[in-house]
Amino acid sequence: MAEQRESRWVKAVVAAIVRPIMVAVTKAEWQGAHHIPREGGVIIAANHLSMADPLTIAHYLYVAGGRWPTFTAKEGVFRIPVVKAVANSTGQIPVKRGSTDAIKALHEAEKALTRDGASVIFYPEGTCTRDPDLWPMVAKTGVARLALTTGVPVVPVAHWGEQHLLRYGTARLRPFPRKRVQVAAGPPVDLSAYRDQPITATVLKEATAHIMREITALQAEIRGEEPPAVPFDPKEARRERLESGAEGSVAGTAGSGVDGAAHGAAEDAAQGAARGGEEIPSNGTGEDAARS
Repeated sequence: MAEQRESRWVKAVVAAIVRPIMVAVTKAEWQGAHHIPREGGVIIAANHLSMADPLTIAHYLYVAGGRWPTFTAKEGVFRIPVVKAVANSTGQIPVKRGSTDAIKALHEAEKALTRDGASVIFYPEGTCTRDPDLWPMVAKTGVARLALTTGVPVVPVAHWGEQHLLRYGTARLRPFPRKRVQVAAGPPVDLSAYRDQPITATVLKEATAHIMREITALQAEIRGEEPPAVPFDPKEARRERLESGAEGSVAGTAGSGVDGAAHGAAEDAAQGAARGGEEIPSNGTGEDAARS
């Protein structure tokens, strides 16, 4: 039986504060909200452009999708007294990244999806994209694992425009004039081909690629452009940089991605060792919040 994870009055206060701000700084164009189930657990899998897009996606999910947004958030955020109270009262899930405590966050996400019927937003990429043209990049496998183990639907969501409001790697907010922000949801990803198979690394990788193709296709439709045939892989870019000895090559082509790619590779290895190869899905607020 679904449990109430949030305080209704705190939710009302947060919505009353955030919604007018979003209306003031963005010109929202929304599509596909009918694909989001109005009840029951659902994974919202989205691309990650900017530190501003958690707000724009949450706004879309709450207003157009009729669902309360639940995120996994960096554990440090929960140490700030007022923020901790709000986060706890709105059902957000703390993540202590880079440690075995991340297992607890995964279990909390599973409970939120299966027991509480929550709508949980994840960024499969784990951080803002490092692709030079801001296309979705190679993702971690945690979202696919959650989907296959829980059986809840995965709704792909793509968006475009937040990079003009707050570009990743800079603290300079550009709220005015209002920025056009487009958000679109697609039908739940068909993962039936993977559900009866053992959950191996290969299956998870294929299911993850399937999810990311759906997100990329949605973004391509929004942008009216053709995506790259092969998604950007920060680990591969880092490997090539190290082999070539060109220290600035990744930074020159992918913004501030050098340190992020290195940190992501180390984090993946640590998490993989702690979880037997499983990668933790993320909403991006961990690494990005630390670097913002």
